[in-house]
Amino acid sequence: MQFFSHDGFELAFVDEGEGDPVLLIHGFASTHHVNWVAPGWVKTLRDAGYRVIALDNRGHGRSTKSHDAQDYTPEKMADDAAALLDHLGIPRAHVMGYSMGARVAAFLALRHPDRVATLVFGGLGIGMVEGVGEWDVIAEALLTEDPEGITHPRGRMFRSFADQTKSDRQALAACISTSRTLLTRGEVARIRQPALVAVGTKDDIAGAPEPMAALLPQGEAFSIDRRDHMLSVGDKTFKARVLEFLAAHPL
Repeated sequence: MQFFSHDGFELAFVDEGEGDPVLLIHGFASTHHVNWVAPGWVKTLRDAGYRVIALDNRGHGRSTKSHDAQDYTPEKMADDAAALLDHLGIPRAHVMGYSMGARVAAFLALRHPDRVATLVFGGLGIGMVEGVGEWDVIAEALLTEDPEGITHPRGRMFRSFADQTKSDRQALAACISTSRTLLTRGEVARIRQPALVAVGTKDDIAGAPEPMAALLPQGEAFSIDRRDHMLSVGDKTFKARVLEFLAAHPL
């Protein structure tokens, strides 16, 4: 585990392997380890000949926590990712994000387009534009003292996930309130890098991948068969499709 400083935060990251760099940005309430190490992504990419960089987003994992919602806009988290590339002296990288991390990756491509070679949007399809349903219940669930009283299924799921990862629930509640900025169709059309949009066929959070891919000038859609939002992450067909996509677009 290594650390670097940006915008008043100490941000944790790992950097493994050699070859074309792939920057991994995890989802809400997750960590680099839960999203990328445990499901085998770091090993898969490293073994395929890539340099793999994965950070803990601000408010998550071993990075600095803030309880100020204004610290968690996707623009600020995208700038953290660009700062990590600066810190490592990497001019341009493949970028892969999952769920909230996919949104951050999109903002990274818009704010720092020269730094992004290709994009993989995992676990977030047209929901990046149209929204992904009611999320205020998640903030309420995170701040509830007794989790037994949580009745909303999505709130219960994310509270359980946050407890499993031993997260700072106040930081996550702040994050969920400001990290959901939607992109306009015009903004998506400005993302000109080759982009793969991958969503599970049983994912009721992300929105369909095909309409999102259709908005991207170089978009491709991939459906992760019989997987929901959580189980899509480590799916072997998803890994195989990403490796195929990266091989088709070398730096």
